Amino acid sequence: MTDERTWFGQPRGLTVLFLTNMWEQFSYYGMRALLVYYMTKQLLIGQAQSSFIYGTYTACAYFTPIIGGVIADRYLGKRKAVIIGASVMALGHFMMAFEPLFYAALAAIAIGNGLFLPSLPSQVGDLYRRDDPRRGWAFNVYYVGINIGGFLAPLICGTLGELYGWHYGFGAAGVGMVAGLLIYLSGQKYLPVEQPKPNAAEAGARTGFDRHTILVLLGIGLCVTVFRAAYEQVGNTVALWADSGIDRAAGAYEIPMTWFQSLNPLFVMIMTPPLLAYWRRHIHLETRASLIRRMATGALIVGASYLLLAGVELLSGAALAGWAWLALFFLIFTFGELFILPTGLGLFARLAPPHLGATTVASWFLVIFSGSLSAGLIGTLWSKFDPAAYFLLLAGIAGLAAILLRGMSTVAEPSRPEKVSAEAD
Repeated sequence: MTDERTWFGQPRGLTVLFLTNMWEQFSYYGMRALLVYYMTKQLLIGQAQSSFIYGTYTACAYFTPIIGGVIADRYLGKRKAVIIGASVMALGHFMMAFEPLFYAALAAIAIGNGLFLPSLPSQVGDLYRRDDPRRGWAFNVYYVGINIGGFLAPLICGTLGELYGWHYGFGAAGVGMVAGLLIYLSGQKYLPVEQPKPNAAEAGARTGFDRHTILVLLGIGLCVTVFRAAYEQVGNTVALWADSGIDRAAGAYEIPMTWFQSLNPLFVMIMTPPLLAYWRRHIHLETRASLIRRMATGALIVGASYLLLAGVELLSGAALAGWAWLALFFLIFTFGELFILPTGLGLFARLAPPHLGATTVASWFLVIFSGSLSAGLIGTLWSKFDPAAYFLLLAGIAGLAAILLRGMSTVAEPSRPEKVSAEAD
């Protein structure tokens, strides 16, 4: 723990974790902005296979944290796991610059991510006492870091890759990962002191998981798995539509297709402060159930954003749609995302028992794994549907997730009602 505060009244360690995460996300989203275009345009892989590879890769990148979280909690510790994971990911990003190493590079990034991803956010909670009201709010601050990196990545990596050569874009992603690693190494003294790893007997006695909590986590996980099948299309089939179905002309200039992927994180940064201010005013009303209802609202809003795209396609007919419609889609889409994803991560981190922080956060990434895999399968349908019907399908998937989450909210409370800070999202 530390009482030093430098940013929004938060410990200095949060700044270190924020910046480390920002640059890691820059590298991830920089590579992701290029991936499906690189496969279809440079490697000449068919659309259906490219979408499936994209989905499989993102799924694997979120499956390895399940194993990595256990390794971090039981053997390496969180700091060593972050350092090793970041190093392996940086290597993988640089390998992407060489076509023969394509699959090996994807594997390296996924493996490194397995150690890095659960170990970094679980340190956010370790900066605070468990009853510190700032603890939950810190995850929204942390989520902004994700989106600053995600905003810069398509503008820098995407522009380099699209205009000057794919390998320059992948190389820039590698540089971002190295920057994150150096920040983390230089800020070690501000990070929380790691607790001694318990032996097997202590671990079994101190898990703190009760049956109801496990069922709540599993239920939320199932709902978010369904949601992410639609959500993850922004880097997959929606990116393909931005290339083929959108008039990207802005006067005499044509907007690079990768730039649209910066709109989502840009809107996250703009919308997060007012949403946080609103939720903080209602802190006394928040419970597990109300937070899950908030997630259901988010899924419904995301479904509405896909309904918008379906309507635009129907109205446009054979003509290309104006790029402003895609910008409006991202505005609505992002508003819904802020209701569901940071809220879910905050709930998983809050319900984590002592000594199992990385493991519990890793279970959230298991949800992203299953959701990404299902998104890859849904993405293979892009060439089999007309765009309007496909976007209607995505709206239906997001709507189903909303219905499931509303159902979950009715059984989410423990036998003794427990208040949950609005900042726990």
